[in-house]
Amino acid sequence: MPDFWLYFRIGLTHVLDIHAYDHVLFLTALTAPYTFKDWKNLLLLVTLFTIGHTTALILSVYGVVTINSTIVEFLIPITILATALYNLFTASKKTVKSSNINFIAFTTLFFGIIHGLGFSNYFKIVVAGAESKLLPLLEFALGIEGAQLTVVLSVLILSYVVINVLKQSKREWLLVTSAFVAGVVVPMIINSEIW
Repeated sequence: MPDFWLYFRIGLTHVLDIHAYDHVLFLTALTAPYTFKDWKNLLLLVTLFTIGHTTALILSVYGVVTINSTIVEFLIPITILATALYNLFTASKKTVKSSNINFIAFTTLFFGIIHGLGFSNYFKIVVAGAESKLLPLLEFALGIEGAQLTVVLSVLILSYVVINVLKQSKREWLLVTSAFVAGVVVPMIINSEIW
């Protein structure tokens, strides 16, 4: 049981690390178009992201997939920017969440794979001495899911306050939030080692 908490905590802190805020930015952009009444769609998206993330870790830890970390570190902010830009271009559509959920679900799963590859080298070191690598991966995934749900809940609460208490429109909330996320990740892309 102590090992469970070790890997769970690593997953939790991986997402909530203040110095590695890419996960939080992605989740913010992903959550921004939704409200509490959309919790089923949002839970699906967060879980798909975790599945993609975990799949990438499994494939990497078992040596099925190897990818240059510079490319992955470049692609991570690209996925965040793509999500924010999608929000900006669809902010005026009232049915953004229901009409395009399949497209959003697919891209979220794919983005989860990219984000998982970004963490794979570190995770290989963490589980290097472990007898079984699959159980720590699943425990880690549970930590990621818990942290993601924490971030999603925080964004939903903030959204509720802005829309219902401060009386701002949902469109304004989505535009400002997505523009903020895009503004933070553009310098990450520009300063990437890939250039």
